Amino acid sequence: MERIVVLGGAESGVGAAVLAKVKGFNVFLSDNGKIKDEYLATLRQWDIPFEQGGHTPELVLNADEVVKSPGIPATAPMVAALREQGTHIISEIEFAARFDKAKKICITGSNGKTTTTSLIYYLLKEAGLNAGLGGNIGKSYALQVATEQHDYYVLEISSFQLDDAYDFRPDIAIITNITPDHLDRYDHKIENYARAKFRITRNLRPEDCFIFDSDDAITIAQLGEIVVKAKMLPFTQEKEVPQGAFLRDDRIVVRYDQEESEFFLQELALGGRHNIYNSMAAALAAKATGISNEVIRHSLKTFSPIEHRLEPVLSIRDVLYINDSKATNIDAAWYALECQTRPVVWIVGGTDKGNDYSILDEVVRKHVKAIVCLGVDNAKIHAAFEELVGKDKIVDTLSATDAVRASARFASPGDVVLLSPCCASFDLFKNYEDRGQQFKEAVRHL
Repeated sequence: MERIVVLGGAESGVGAAVLAKVKGFNVFLSDNGKIKDEYLATLRQWDIPFEQGGHTPELVLNADEVVKSPGIPATAPMVAALREQGTHIISEIEFAARFDKAKKICITGSNGKTTTTSLIYYLLKEAGLNAGLGGNIGKSYALQVATEQHDYYVLEISSFQLDDAYDFRPDIAIITNITPDHLDRYDHKIENYARAKFRITRNLRPEDCFIFDSDDAITIAQLGEIVVKAKMLPFTQEKEVPQGAFLRDDRIVVRYDQEESEFFLQELALGGRHNIYNSMAAALAAKATGISNEVIRHSLKTFSPIEHRLEPVLSIRDVLYINDSKATNIDAAWYALECQTRPVVWIVGGTDKGNDYSILDEVVRKHVKAIVCLGVDNAKIHAAFEELVGKDKIVDTLSATDAVRASARFASPGDVVLLSPCCASFDLFKNYEDRGQQFKEAVRHL
């Protein structure tokens, strides 16, 4: 019996372990850290042997194949040892796709992928299709393949998941955009990161679709270096295209298979220039899936914003508090600031990913009246913005509660307090969700 070892005991790893068990493999799960109670319960329910708090070499190195969770870097000692002995290492999405005949709409990119994924899933559900939501969002894809039956999957996929995918093939592949992010995992080279994203296109066939942002310079540069066999469907706000999506006056025009459809911008549930791109990508995916214009129009109009992504929390004394905790890079924060129409008290900071803050100078000058740093080391933020906003308008805090209180002192009626951190959350919080939840809790207690 083939032995599958799963490294990592969170959503992705536990889902892969359940699928391996269901398919009759000799499966073992190993986690270097502590496994959460909810995942321990699943492992026990399915009678899957596991270890936590470290990897036992003789229980891992005897694997025929290893499914590695995306959060574990290639430089981890056990991963390096497996590679050295020639053990094949794959990701959860690669493993799950072997046992899945459903159509797959897969979304990757630096920003907008969670919103676009959620919007496409909503479109499919509104059209009455039997769809599952997974990947980097919702339930593990592998767990759904093991325990549910769907005709479609809408999967948000990170570059880390694509790094260990080889035969994985979407029916519709989407790259929302590519901006510098996670470069610490890619030798600090944007081209390595871009190549990782483009692995989503490597197995596309002529009958498949590739949807991409043709206004994004890094995407277009990378596209020039490879051959994609699929139908090319660009979306753009800068020019008209023969196939794809573009702007005409006050509406989005979608051209697909000799048919032209129009959707009014003022009817979109999601505001901001970046969400026009997300809506274009989703509308193209819907057309390629055969969904009617009526359903697309209704869905674009009624979709609710997702948690932690430009999520309005409360208005207190005419100050609107917005939770954008998922904005963990420069580009995401730029979009969040750029779409504000009121003066902003900006909460920023955390674990820096090698950010170049100068990109934000113009948007900060235009929109930001004060800055509240929420992080352990804020020296780079001070250096970047002190002169722009003034020394007396930038302060340091070490908790969500203190950040919200400091922001409330800076804010006047008619202002926005925006948590859009630009950085990872791991210096003070478990993850970006924890940061967002603590922010919302602090706002409610104001």
